[in-house]
Amino acid sequence: MFVRSLVFLVGSVVAAAAFVPGVATRYLDATAKAPETKVEKAAVETGKAAARYTGNRSAVISADPNGHFTGLFAINGRKEEGLVDTGASMVAINISTAQRLGIAKTDLDFRYAVDTANGKARAAYIRLNRVEIGPVRMENVGAMVLDDKALSGTLIGMSFLKGLSSYRVEGGKLHLTR
Repeated sequence: MFVRSLVFLVGSVVAAAAFVPGVATRYLDATAKAPETKVEKAAVETGKAAARYTGNRSAVISADPNGHFTGLFAINGRKEEGLVDTGASMVAINISTAQRLGIAKTDLDFRYAVDTANGKARAAYIRLNRVEIGPVRMENVGAMVLDDKALSGTLIGMSFLKGLSSYRVEGGKLHLTR
């Protein structure tokens, strides 16, 4: 039963990775290469906050000009720009991001073969200690690590979103409630 669920999960990640990198590459390439201080500084300088926090249980992310919801998340305590993707079964990060988060490449077991829009890739399953945006925090979140060529940034998928009490889009804003 576990193997069948894992195969379904990996298949869902493959489907998301095949579609999303092509859509989000332009945005994610720019932010994935920027050091965290530059990302934070750019958000302050442009007057665009990564998210607005409403109380101690909610965060609101405004859509970017392309209609995507991106925010400055803290993953295992490190700031990472993430694209919220309800079509992705799991949080997905690339090897470079995993290494910035303190996950050694030698600790990754790339036993899953996946097809993406950029070709075949290897994937490793991991557990993240925590993923948060403002007061919205989830612990022990499942994630997949893909090659840098297969995924240029971070996707915040359903392994994070399903732990929330609600998430909804209203008036061009994504409301996340813990």
